[in-house]
Amino acid sequence: MRSLRLVVLGTLANNPWAGMAWMHMQIAEGLRRLGHRVSYFEVTSEWPYDPLRRSRVNDSDYALNYLAATAEAFGFADSWAYRRSYSDGEWFGLARGAAERILQEADLVINVSGATRPRTGEGLRIGRLVYLGTDPVYHEITYEQGKEDTRALIEQHDDFATYGENIGSPDCPVPPLPGLKAKTRQPVLLDRWKDGPPPRRELTTICNWKQGGRDVAFQGEVYRWSKHHEFERFIDLPRRVEEQPIEIAMGLDDAAIVRPTPKEEVPSGGLPAGDRRLLESKGWRLADAHAFSTDPRRYRDYIRASRGEFTVARDLNVRLRSGWFSERSACYLAAGRPVITQDTGFGRILPTGEGLFAFRTIEEILAAIDAVNSDYPRHSRAARAVAEEYFAAEKVLARLLADLGV
Repeated sequence: MRSLRLVVLGTLANNPWAGMAWMHMQIAEGLRRLGHRVSYFEVTSEWPYDPLRRSRVNDSDYALNYLAATAEAFGFADSWAYRRSYSDGEWFGLARGAAERILQEADLVINVSGATRPRTGEGLRIGRLVYLGTDPVYHEITYEQGKEDTRALIEQHDDFATYGENIGSPDCPVPPLPGLKAKTRQPVLLDRWKDGPPPRRELTTICNWKQGGRDVAFQGEVYRWSKHHEFERFIDLPRRVEEQPIEIAMGLDDAAIVRPTPKEEVPSGGLPAGDRRLLESKGWRLADAHAFSTDPRRYRDYIRASRGEFTVARDLNVRLRSGWFSERSACYLAAGRPVITQDTGFGRILPTGEGLFAFRTIEEILAAIDAVNSDYPRHSRAARAVAEEYFAAEKVLARLLADLGV
């Protein structure tokens, strides 16, 4: 395979949460491990979020420091660029001339989540632009329905890849995006996650409680984006397994004081006081994700300290059977932590029943927890084996590039 010039285009500094850092950097480092020349670029015109000020801001003070530190931690200290597109257009990291030349000459520019509009919104000259859909269904459906904003986003790309591995199959009615070349999944750097036995008893997960803005109507039904709808379906779970503590890490700021800005496409509304009381009364343990979610190392430590993951998926992925699987859940597996997660149809691709469990009902959750606790070492080994076979960055990304024809 010849060495390619590749750019991973993302928003990890604009949205400086550790899960975003891992999502982007595992792609970038995984591609570099295949022998390619890889750069990480950020050029969005959306104001960056500053977690110290708890708001989006019209400056790059926090974003630049965070990006520089993250890039260095993953070996990209000399191969990142940040364009302050939302104000003066100044470049940082790589110089303007070098950065713009790389964008034009790259074999592929991989636009993670389609979160940037480099050709239209930012007016940059780009080589072959690939949309990597990490949160499928919404863009597929709204493109098919002719939503103007979605069409403007999608039509600037040359090729498409998706984490919705079931899209196009008989049991998933979601229409594929035009030019869909690859169905893929989150690549994981296995060596960065491997760990010994967990020190904690809790099954955990990390999420936003309420997010608005992306519910979608399709074929006479409304499909929900926010995960709190699915957690509420299983609200009594902790009382059914009192011997197995279950913890959700999220932003615990009261929704009454959280003020999402109009520039947020999918705003997080905080945790309403009534919802917090309900969760705690039902036995859910709550952790403040802000205590670790701005630091990729502490985020990894939280996952590796957990006994495993219990989580839900978005309603639109569950009912429409997209096959989507969480990049965070893949990291739990790589750490040897069993995952119990809501069924989105991913069982067509991934093995379930040992180390990884898909559920639809509370009875299936209870059975999975019993199985894990009856032989934890076996399910821990099985979780790691699933990650090694299906999520290893080198395997996932080599196949993605092959499917894209490079």
